[in-house]
Amino acid sequence: MDEITKIETIDQYDQLFGLETLHPLVNVVEFAKSTRTVEHIRMNIGFYCLFLKEANCGDLRYGRKYYDYQEGTVVCMAPGQVTGVDKRNTTTPRTNSIGILFHPDLIRGTSLGQTIKNYTFFSYEVNEALHLSDQEKEIVTDCIHKIKLELEHPIDKHSKQLIVRNIELLLDYCMRFYERQFITRNQENKDIIVKFEQLLDEYFLNQHALTEGLPSVKYFADKACLSPNYFGDLIKKETGKTAQEYIQCRIIELAKERILEGNQTVSQIAYELGFQYPQHFSRLFKKHVGCTPNEYKQNN
Repeated sequence: MDEITKIETIDQYDQLFGLETLHPLVNVVEFAKSTRTVEHIRMNIGFYCLFLKEANCGDLRYGRKYYDYQEGTVVCMAPGQVTGVDKRNTTTPRTNSIGILFHPDLIRGTSLGQTIKNYTFFSYEVNEALHLSDQEKEIVTDCIHKIKLELEHPIDKHSKQLIVRNIELLLDYCMRFYERQFITRNQENKDIIVKFEQLLDEYFLNQHALTEGLPSVKYFADKACLSPNYFGDLIKKETGKTAQEYIQCRIIELAKERILEGNQTVSQIAYELGFQYPQHFSRLFKKHVGCTPNEYKQNN
């Protein structure tokens, strides 16, 4: 198994690839200017990364997966993720790819620090990368260029605020482009929704809830070979509900059917649907329906 190198700081990363460090907490990297060639490495990074692929540069390694991503593709990574490169099977000595690295300490106490978790694409898998049109690529490149200009400007009281705002603008554009990508992959998304519904039905039909408990978003994301964040964002975009809300709605519909059948107690229904405690089931039921399971039975 490959050894994993822990890279905690921006400067450590820059030294590894022979890049100039413009700021200890943030840097724009241009791999065409690197003075060191790293053919193969796996890293556990301690900061956020966003890379725009500009040419063939071998395989990007993300976790345990290899992905030779196309030109004009954006890949984002969050602190704690394992990534790396493998150029052993390519003849291209250097890449024109660019990117931005920023440490969590840079955005601490800022509006971006409060909203960074909303940019769920930092936890997407590599096969869920963002594929840009030429116009979108130009916008992303321009945002990165503005950040670099600010890094090269002498530091003053406005520097941090302007850098963070430009990073936030870049991430907002990526969010927009991801939403566009969800739309352009409409048919594939609908297939995933159908599969999700089938898996939900099978989960209860095969009585997995008795042994596994309540179904989780991760369970269905794994079945669809997607990351939980990407799966959740896709469901939200297509249905208007979060994946968790979608699961809960299905549970409530099943509960209604079983309550009206009248063959089981509320506790039996709760356990068969995966609840550890009947009172948790009753609380969720009342939240969705407006009355307790027993009241629902009496009213119907």
